[in-house]
Amino acid sequence: MVQEKKLVQDVSGWLRVYDDGSVDRTWTGPPEVKFMAEPVSPHEQFIDGIATRDVTIDQKSGLRARIYLPEEENPKFPIILHFHGGGFCISQADWFMYYQFYTRLAKSIPAIVVSVYLRPAPENKLPAACDDGYAALLWLKSLSKGESNEPWLNTHGDFNRVFLIGDSSGGNIVHEVATRSGFIDLNPLRLAGAIPIHPGFVRAQRSKSELEQPESPFLTLDMVDKFLALALPNGCTKDHPITCPMGSFAPPIETLSLPPLMYCVAEKDMIKDTEMEYYEILKKANKDVELFISTEIGHSFYLNKIAIDTDPVTAAQTGELIEGIKVFINKH
Repeated sequence: MVQEKKLVQDVSGWLRVYDDGSVDRTWTGPPEVKFMAEPVSPHEQFIDGIATRDVTIDQKSGLRARIYLPEEENPKFPIILHFHGGGFCISQADWFMYYQFYTRLAKSIPAIVVSVYLRPAPENKLPAACDDGYAALLWLKSLSKGESNEPWLNTHGDFNRVFLIGDSSGGNIVHEVATRSGFIDLNPLRLAGAIPIHPGFVRAQRSKSELEQPESPFLTLDMVDKFLALALPNGCTKDHPITCPMGSFAPPIETLSLPPLMYCVAEKDMIKDTEMEYYEILKKANKDVELFISTEIGHSFYLNKIAIDTDPVTAAQTGELIEGIKVFINKH
């Protein structure tokens, strides 16, 4: 008789873990939002001014990335290396929610966006996703040195203007990759800036905003607690350096060599208090950081296509965020 596997963890409709270690990421929440988590196939022909392709960064590990190329006539575009969110446990670089935002961003700046397919937890616990992000940066360095070749990037990319960007847990990866890059020589590549957007910086102890701010489909207390418990190394709490870079287990911020930062926070983000704690430590350490606050809005709002199309506040704040990123990149 086949023994039926038992559910051991269910996280806010996004993910289920079973006692045999298998993971099911089928969306079980409201069906009307399912399209945002559907994959979008790459298209090397230009559609609305953007072409996309998937490339393998590392043949050995199979690490891949999606590239967004603008159609505009430009000798060289800045390169934005993107790390997706999802609490280190869900989402992929080809999901519609990322496609709709990063096609728009790539076209608006214009810039080439390289979005990494990060290995998910719990099958790949941290620091796996951070290792993938760092490997992607080293791949860009190898392209800049002519040691390897990717036609779109080698023909159209400006390796003197490489930026890191990441949403939610991807913002944690931005910090981690930026930190690691400070210990190596990236020449001839130049890391010109980093843009953590609503990073998943938390502490083991609940913050005031976690208790007071409203939950959203993109962030619930259930997701914060369960995703991070699944992603962090066994025996670790949310005070781990990857989830709490402002904590006592992390290297002091003042000792780190970080690029200029555009640090993005949403006024109604549930984890706003700990996000702001990181910002205050950056300022105290005299780091080059610009704070960008989106008002009247919650965590990762700009990925929610339904809200962008139906809510004027979300639409306006998304436009302002894109404009803010454009100004920051053009400045550096």
